[in-house]
Order: sequence, then C-alpha cells, then structure tokens
Amino acid sequence: MNTSPVSISLSSYGADLVRQRGQLAFVEVLARAGATRIEWREELLTAEDPRELARAIEQQGLEAVFSSPLELWVAGRWQPNPLLAATLKRAQSFGAKWLKVSLGYFTDNNDLDSLAACLAQHPVQLLVENDQTIRGGRIEPFQRFFAQVEQHQLPVQMTFDIGNWHWQDQSAATAARLLGRHVGYVHCKAVTRRADSKLVAIPPGPDDLHQWEQLLRHMTQGVTRAAEYPLQADDLLQLTTEHVAVLARLGQTHLESAHV
Repeated sequence: MNTSPVSISLSSYGADLVRQRGQLAFVEVLARAGATRIEWREELLTAEDPRELARAIEQQGLEAVFSSPLELWVAGRWQPNPLLAATLKRAQSFGAKWLKVSLGYFTDNNDLDSLAACLAQHPVQLLVENDQTIRGGRIEPFQRFFAQVEQHQLPVQMTFDIGNWHWQDQSAATAARLLGRHVGYVHCKAVTRRADSKLVAIPPGPDDLHQWEQLLRHMTQGVTRAAEYPLQADDLLQLTTEHVAVLARLGQTHLESAHV
C-alpha cells in the first residue's frame, strides 16, 4: 500500500510539555514514529538554537515546516506584513522548507507584486492557513486571495486546517471543493464543543476520519497531512506511531478501489 507523508505539529504534545522539554526533544520521536515532517512552533520556542534543530532534522531525515502566528496582511497596509522577510529568514535558519502563516486582513487592494518580490529573495515556500478569526477563517477571502495568487503566478499554497473552519461556522466540505487545488498541507483535527460552549480540538474518531477522506478527494493526491490535535500519553512514541499510520493511510481506500 502506498502511503502519504505525515507531519506532526509539536503543539499536539501540549504547550507546557513542549516548552519544558524543548522542541529538539521531539525530533527522534517523530523520526522513529515514521513521520516525514516536523512542524516547529514559533510560539513555543524557548532557548532553542536553530542551528541545532536544523542539524537534528537533517540527521534524522525529517523535513520541517516553521509555523508562525504572523498574519500575512495587516490592517491598513497594502504591502505584506513588514515582518515577513525576517520570518522567512528565521524559518530557513531552523532548516524549514516551508513557512506557515495566517492570511490576516486581505483586501483586493493588497500589493501582490510586493509579496512576489519578497518571496523571490527567500528559498522557503509560503503556506497560508485558515485560522479561527473572522478575517482569516472564512472561505471567501481565501477564494479572492488565491485568485490573485494564480493571476500573479506566485509560489504560495494553502494550509487547509480542517478543524478551524468550525470557529467561523464554515463548511469544510465547501472549502475543500472551492480551495482544494491550492492546498499544499493539511492540518487535521477534530473539534468538539465543551460544556462551557468553547470549541476545542480532539483526536479523530471513525466519523472524523471518514470525513477527512472525503475532503482529501478535492486535493492533490498524496498531500502531506499533519496531526494538530492532542497527542498525550505516557508512551508518546507508541501513540505518535499509531496516529502517523492512520493519517498516512487516509485517502488510500478510495484510490485502491478506483484501480480495481
């Protein structure tokens, strides 16, 4: 059976544990669990040396995504976030091939030529994710943004966060149908509403996995998918290995049946 590449967002292990141990401590776990990529989390960094992390993933044969809370577009500014260039450079220092940011305040007046000029100076590829905000968590702004990306032929892809659509009451199925061709990275998380009405990410059940299979049909075959839901257990290696295997197989049933 052919399987697809899997990434693990280090936020899955919990902010406290990741800050306590440092992100370097998880590199060997992911490599042994069969993951393809590690997702560094900028907001969870403490005193890590980027060169040390870059060497570690190279030695373990992992690729890296650098996740930043940066918003690509800020309110009242036509050009990209002035911190984008420095963040692309920082991502590269951590050995990352991709930088993941949020969309932010995109309007039809934003300057895509300035974005193109910035990206041309850095080898790191930009991934723009739907977040949980009203400005960056709805389908329509992404349709307009990627229409401009296509028009300007920019090397920008989407991080499609399956769970985040819930925060703005958007349909993940509709989003996948309309945006799937732009997706280069998928964040997988199931979502539930707690007794206090707060939405929270949870590990997937069978129904969630079935839904994810349907969403992936609208995206490039074999797109990298990432766990971004709680992975908490005494034996993190065993738990991570189990979830890597599940995510790696997503979409294979449909493909195999199509070739029977």
